Order: sequence, then C-alpha cells, then structure tokens
Amino acid sequence: MSATGRCLCGAVTYTAEEVETHFHSCHCSMCRRWTGSSAMAAAVGSVTFNGDENIERYDSSEWAERGFCRRCGSNLFYHLKEPDQYIMWVGTFDDQSPFKLAGEIFVDEKPDSYAFQGDHPRMTGAEFMASQQS
Repeated sequence: MSATGRCLCGAVTYTAEEVETHFHSCHCSMCRRWTGSSAMAAAVGSVTFNGDENIERYDSSEWAERGFCRRCGSNLFYHLKEPDQYIMWVGTFDDQSPFKLAGEIFVDEKPDSYAFQGDHPRMTGAEFMASQQS
C-alpha cells in the first residue's frame, strides 16, 4: 500500500511505499517521552519527503534517530539507521482508516493508567529485544 502524510503545519509532507497497515504500539519510556503517550507506528518500505529542510533529526540511540518538523514540532518518524528502515507515526498519515493495532511492545513499562483493548500480542521489553536478535 502507498500512503501520504504530513506534519501539523504542512511544512513536511511524505509519500510512503509498502506501508504495513498492522501497526504496533510501543510503551517504552523513550517513546512515551517523545510522543507524550505510547507510540503508534507503522513500518514502511520506503519514504520520500518534501520539505526535507524542515526535518530535524535527533539521535536517540546508537542505532536509531527520531525525526520531527522544526516548524511545528510534529513527531514524524523513528528511523533505524541499519537497515535504513523508517517507522512512521500512524497519526501523521492522511488516511488512518486502514491501520489496525497488531501488538504492543514494552508492556512492562506501560503506565497502569491506560490499557488497549483487543486480542493481540503483548511483549515485555526483554521479549521484544530477544525477538529482534533472531
């Protein structure tokens, strides 16, 4: 699936290809600080940005960076440096209707004040990190 999206002010727009419509919610402390809640993000095969000069990139770890619009502050993506994969925040897509929650990660860090409904996989941080090693 192809999809378009943008930041709040429209200074950054994008077109993503091979968009995974089954997204995950991350409850790790870093994502919660970054988004103000859990991060709901979908992997894409590729993404082309317009307004690239308005994207600020922040190295949040040795292996990943996070991108946001320098004009309005909208969080746009999580980028894994290797293998050069973009994971886009679901709320930035123009049409969010195709997306469905497929799982939650870092549930051991999730605040008790909220819980998502539905029957989907829920992994602790250790379980998720172990799954990425294989």
